[in-house]
This record gives sequence, structure tokens and C-alpha cells, in this order.
Amino acid sequence: MTAVWPGEWVASRLGVRLADGARPAGAGLASLVGLAVRRNPRRAHLLVSAVLGKHVPTDPRLVYGSGLLLGELVRARLRDEAASVPSGSLADALAGVPGASAALRDAMREPHPPVNAIVLGYAETATALGHSVADALGGAYYLHSTRRPVPGFVAYGGFEEEHSHATSHLLLPSDPAALDRDVPVVLVDDELSTGQTVLNTIFALHEIRPRKHYVLAALIDLRNEEDRARVDELAVRLGARIDAVSLAGGRVELPDDVLEMGERIVSELSADVAPPREHGAFPIARISPGWPHGVPDGGRHGFLPEHRVALEKDLPRMADAMATELGAGASRVLMLGFEELMYAPLRLGEALADALPGVDVRYSTTTRSPVLAVDDPGYAIRTRIAFPSHDHPADGPGERYAYNVAPASDGPAFDRIVFVVDDVGDTQALTDGLLARLRSLAPVLVVTVPSYRGDQ
Repeated sequence: MTAVWPGEWVASRLGVRLADGARPAGAGLASLVGLAVRRNPRRAHLLVSAVLGKHVPTDPRLVYGSGLLLGELVRARLRDEAASVPSGSLADALAGVPGASAALRDAMREPHPPVNAIVLGYAETATALGHSVADALGGAYYLHSTRRPVPGFVAYGGFEEEHSHATSHLLLPSDPAALDRDVPVVLVDDELSTGQTVLNTIFALHEIRPRKHYVLAALIDLRNEEDRARVDELAVRLGARIDAVSLAGGRVELPDDVLEMGERIVSELSADVAPPREHGAFPIARISPGWPHGVPDGGRHGFLPEHRVALEKDLPRMADAMATELGAGASRVLMLGFEELMYAPLRLGEALADALPGVDVRYSTTTRSPVLAVDDPGYAIRTRIAFPSHDHPADGPGERYAYNVAPASDGPAFDRIVFVVDDVGDTQALTDGLLARLRSLAPVLVVTVPSYRGDQ
């Protein structure tokens, strides 16, 4: 039986259409994204990625392999040479061919000469994606924007993501000199819709430190000709080269009244959404995985190639510790990350999947993004767990979400949940909120990693 595309529900009700463009990685838009309805009056639809691991629990090797593949496209553009894209690997992995996700990941880990660059990822969605791109380049310095001010770190710059539900971003490098270099800058996001966010970023960065070359990298590129012309105009204005790469291109066609229809759907269905199936109070266990000393938990304050080397060495050991704690009998395990903390759980999940070859390991993360859940096979967000924030965010407390963690009415449940959190977010509010919800679904293992503070 042919699987239902997880965008049909929205396409039929909102009139949203995807039109394919370039396929540099051999996959089209509809295989890379599904559709959902946002709870956002400025943007009715959400493109839900099949390879990002944010809203949809996904094989972590497919997530990491896709990020490395995007990084290979960046590497080839920086070196002005042909990209090394394994034929059919991404399409096979998206189609669920057994072993294809691991094969894609392994193929993209083949070493290349390191490329010196600065890679910037956008919080919260693209923090691990940007990190994966930096890994593919080998010699890159990585930094992601953050919505969490940290005492002791001075902001290098900021920018606005105009369509977002939470627009303030900060750059908080522990070593600002790492950004003050005339090397190529790679800006990584999950999608390029209009390109306005990256234009704002390039302009702000160029005012501080001019550079000769910028590359925009995204899983999908939806810009129209007018959007692309704005990039070309900025390049001329700055006297710089600005390139763009993506796994797939195309466009999203929207009816004129899409915002009104989206608001009406949210209003009509919000009160009718059934709560997720819950089964009682399962146990919660905790471990410290022995995160390698001196290795940041992510790119909030910068991540160097030598950090990646140290992390790679210790990943199998940490995966074995988690596998031992999970015990025998696990068959479907979710590795759940925490908002901007996406890279650590991704790499831990990837290592756990390698350590437990007979177990279906999936990866996703919690998010600030409010999205309507509809329990229908043709809709990308089947279930939603809502809970209060638990890391003392600068903009005050608010509601947070975990999507597709509770089982859909016709889908399998996870029999273990591993929640990865930094020590700043491991609070009583977490225990009383999200963990209380998760333990009603399955046994929970909390893995706490040290939040990097610059003095480790």
C-alpha cells in the first residue's frame, strides 16, 4: 500500500501546493517535507521536514547524513568543484529502505581535505543542521544563534527572523576573534523562504567585519526570482560573492486567503483535539553520560574541529552507557532533545542506533513553535504534548511543545524515551511539566549534559 503524503490534509483544505525545482540531492520537495497548520497569524502553513528531526521523530542517521550531505554541497561550492553526492542514497533513506539511512551517513563521512570557514546556524530549528554542515567541512568554526542570554558572554551581534514566533537572536561566541576573520561565512537554516533572514544577517555581519564570500545553505530553497535578485543586489552592494545551495528547490503556491483559512481551521479544531493516549506512571531514571571534558554541548558559544574529534572518540562509550541503562526489551526508542540543544542528542541518538542495531531509534526535539495537531495520516503533526518552559528563558515563561511523541491513533508507541537536557534546563519545572507527561507514555531516561560556560 502506498504511504499517504503527510501534506495532503493541508493541501486539500488550505489549497497549498508544492512545485518541484532543482534536485541536486536526488529528492524533491514532497519527499523532504510534509505540511501542518501554524498557530501563527502571520504564516498559516508549516513545512515539516522529513530529515531535520525537529517535529517528526526520524532515524538520527538520516538526520545527520542529510546535514553532512548539505555540507558536501557547501564544500563543493567553496572549492568550486563538483559535489560528491551518492546516487539514490537520500531517496532510498527517505523511502525507508532498510540500511539506507546508515549508508547515507557513512558515505557522507568519507574524509575530504578540511575547509576553513565560519558556519552560523539559526536557532532553534537549525542548530544541529548547521553543526552537521560544519562537521562536513572539517576545518570550520561553528556558532549558532541563541535565544538564551548567558551571564559572562557579550553579544557579538543580532538579527531578526521576521516571520518567527520568537524573533530575537543573539550571537554569543566565547572567542569573538574567531568571527573576526576574512574566511567564507556559511549561513545555515532549514529552509530559505524569502531569504530575508539571511540578508539581514549578512548585512549586520558585514558591517562589523567585511568578507569576500558568503554561502546560504538550506535543506530546501523556496525563493522566487525577486528574492534571488535581492541577494544579487546585496552582493554587488557589499562587493562580495553570495552563493546558495540546498538539497532541493521549488516553490510553495498559496491562495490569497490562506491566512484567514488557517486561522479558521485553528479556531475550529483546537477545542476538538483529543489528548494523547496515556498509560500511567512509568519510572524515570537519570544518568550523566560522561560528556567529554572541555567539549561544548553545542555551538551556542562556538565549536571547534578539535571539539568534534574529542566528541567522536567518546560517542560509543556514552551510547553503551545509555544502552545499558535502557536494559533489554527496548524495541522503539525516542531520543528527545531540548529546543536549541539539538546536536548533542542527535549525535548520541546516532551512536545509540549503531549500538542497538535491532532497535528502532528515532530522534526529535522539543520546540517553542505552536502548531496545530491533527490525528490524520495525511497531516505531518499527529499529536502534541504541551508543557511549561523549564530553563528560565530571557523572554519569560511560556508554553513549549513536543510533537509526534505520543502515539497517533493508528501508530506504534515508543517503549522507551531518552530525554537529553543541559543542566540549566534540568529544573523542578522540567520534572513537574514535561517529564510528568513523558512518563505517562513510557519509561524515561534523563541524560543531563553540562552546559558550556567558557570555563570548562
